[in-house]
Amino acid sequence: MEVNQQARCRELAKSSSFYSTVYSEIEEVGWEHLVRAGGDLSFLIFRVLDKKGRVHVMEIQLDKAYPRVPPMVSADVPYVFNLKWSMNSRLKNLVQQFEKHLEKLQAFWSTLDEIDRSLQIVDSKQASRAIPSRQIHVGNGCFIILFIDNNDPRSLPECRFMGLGNPVNSLRKTWKRNVDKWERDKAFLENLECLLNTQLPRLADAETNNHLDECGICYAQYLPIGDELGPQTGSATDYTCENNSCSKAFHSMCLVDWLRSITTTRQSFNVLFGNCPYCSEPIAVKINATKN
Repeated sequence: MEVNQQARCRELAKSSSFYSTVYSEIEEVGWEHLVRAGGDLSFLIFRVLDKKGRVHVMEIQLDKAYPRVPPMVSADVPYVFNLKWSMNSRLKNLVQQFEKHLEKLQAFWSTLDEIDRSLQIVDSKQASRAIPSRQIHVGNGCFIILFIDNNDPRSLPECRFMGLGNPVNSLRKTWKRNVDKWERDKAFLENLECLLNTQLPRLADAETNNHLDECGICYAQYLPIGDELGPQTGSATDYTCENNSCSKAFHSMCLVDWLRSITTTRQSFNVLFGNCPYCSEPIAVKINATKN
C-alpha cells in the first residue's frame, strides 16, 4: 500500500513535463479529493460529493500526450456526460463538468434511494447508482423489475412482472387497471403500492448489511493471508463510515495506514482522528487492532 501518494507524485513531477502537469493539476483540484493515483499518474480516482452529500467516484485515464489527448472518464452514473475539452482545459474543468452532471441526476438518485432503503431488492449488491432498474420482491413468489427514467424519474416507470401462476397474473392485471392513477406529485413508493393495490414487503434492518463490501482503499473484501499481518490476516472489512450518504467500508488496517499518510490526522492514545477518504466526514479508528 502507498503510504504517502502526494510525496510520490511530487517526486514524479520532477522527472517529466507530463508528471509535472498532472501534479500541478491535482493540486488545483485538491489532494483531499484524490482517492488513488496510478504508479505513472496515468490513472486517477477522484471523489466528488453532490448536493445531497452522496459520494461519487470518478475514474480518469490520461494518455501520455495529455492534455493534447482528452482524458477518458468513467463513473458510477447511468450515462457519462459529453466532455468539453481543449488544449487549455485542466483536470479542475473536468471535475466541474462532472459536478454539473451530478446535479442533473439528483432527482433520479433520490428515487433510487427511496426504493433501496425501503423495499426488498434482489441482489442489492449489484444495485448501483449507474443502473436505472431495480428487481423488487413483492411477495407470494412474485417480483417486479422497474425501469426508472433517469431524465424524468417521477414519471410512470416501465414495469415487468416475474413469477408463476395466478399471483403474478393478478398483479399484472391490477397494474394495468390502475396505471392511470400514477400521480407525479405523490411519493414514488405510494404510487407503486397504489398501482399494485398491495403493501410491498419492507427491507428488514437485518438485511441492510447482509453482504460483504470491498475496502474503499485496497479494493478487496479480504486482507491478504500472511504472517506479517498478524491477527488481521485474511480478515474482512471491519469499519464503515457512519455518514449514511457514504457508508463506505474499509479494513481498519488500511484505514490506519491511509490516515497516517495525512498530515491533518490527529492521534489520542490508541485512536486516530481524521476524515473519511470518500466523504470527508470525521472518523476515528483504533490502532490496537491493526498491524503496528
